[in-house]
Amino acid sequence: MARNVSTQSRIGFTIGAWLVALLIFAPILWTALTAFKTEAEAIASPPTFLPRTFTLDNFEAVQDRSDYIKHAINSIIVSVGSTLIGLAIAIPAAWSMAFAPSKRTKDILMWMLSTKMMPAVGVLIPIYLIFRDLRLLDTVHGLTVIMTLINLPIIVWMLYTYFKEIPVDILEAARMDGAELWNEIVYVLVPMAVPGIASTLLLNVILAWNEAFWTITLTSGRAGTLTAFISSFSSPQGLFLAKLSAASLLAIAPILLLGWFSQRQLVRGLTFGAVK
Repeated sequence: MARNVSTQSRIGFTIGAWLVALLIFAPILWTALTAFKTEAEAIASPPTFLPRTFTLDNFEAVQDRSDYIKHAINSIIVSVGSTLIGLAIAIPAAWSMAFAPSKRTKDILMWMLSTKMMPAVGVLIPIYLIFRDLRLLDTVHGLTVIMTLINLPIIVWMLYTYFKEIPVDILEAARMDGAELWNEIVYVLVPMAVPGIASTLLLNVILAWNEAFWTITLTSGRAGTLTAFISSFSSPQGLFLAKLSAASLLAIAPILLLGWFSQRQLVRGLTFGAVK
């Protein structure tokens, strides 16, 4: 009897998981199909699920109107650059909080997390003025800096959680063998926390890639990323739904592929230390 209940529970959880996955995937599928429709089909009422004739005209129009390659390169530079800089700062910070905590460590961690709860528009004016004075507006360097700053609390928190799962005895043994602080972090701590660091890296790349508020606000045309690329297809002349869907599909395709091929590593990192 208990085995039957357990089997029924697994089947129920499986069906529920598939339903949630389909609900999450439905908007992406609809966007992908709309990208291959004509503008008339895209705004038809009642809407049609499949396009009558698949067309690539929207993708050609998107490329003619905006330079997709330039925006994609900017997205790669900003997301990867901000992630690497963030890890370089967060790994020593998380090590300090995990293995040499002070009385205020918990308070500092909560303060860092609280900064993510503040609306971005609340600090828009001072950041805009600082970037203007430093001539960082509409530059890839400026976007990389702001992405590093806004995602740094999450990186530190995640790495701190992973580092806390590593036995302190291993690090103490390394010190007894004469390992200096830098060697302890690079050759002992980092290799043991590779799954956690990898998942943190992937998550930060996704967050930086999808950031829209700061990329649209701090750029105009030269340093725009793919989120700015998408927003350019909503204009006073009207909302070109098919072209907007084509631009959205081109923008999300690289990060979807990254998430698909790295899902095992991401799940492994997110569950790092959960089972001992």
